[in-house]
Amino acid sequence: MADCIHCVRKTLRLMPEEAKELAEKSKSVHMNEAEYIRFLIRQKPSDYPEIRKLIKELINEVNRIGININQIAFHNNAELYSKKDKEQLMAYMQKLNHSVNEVVVKIGNQ
Repeated sequence: MADCIHCVRKTLRLMPEEAKELAEKSKSVHMNEAEYIRFLIRQKPSDYPEIRKLIKELINEVNRIGININQIAFHNNAELYSKKDKEQLMAYMQKLNHSVNEVVVKIGNQ
């Protein structure tokens, strides 16, 4: 059945180091080399569920922090803004920056 779908054959020439790297990378994701090359060509976001999960978690975190920031802004507009609110706002912004940086590092490592 695979031959019916994948009917075009390509010859690929690699240096020994490249062939070793291809074999290692395809084995690490439990694919054969042809599947791995097709995977790299497609590059569909749905092929990266771990990255999609990280981004979804980041979005949820941003939403939670955004709600807290909106409450602080409401207090500020009602002239109820205190030093404690300013400290909380700074803490939320640091948490947000930390969360974004964590996801960037994780995505960069994959």
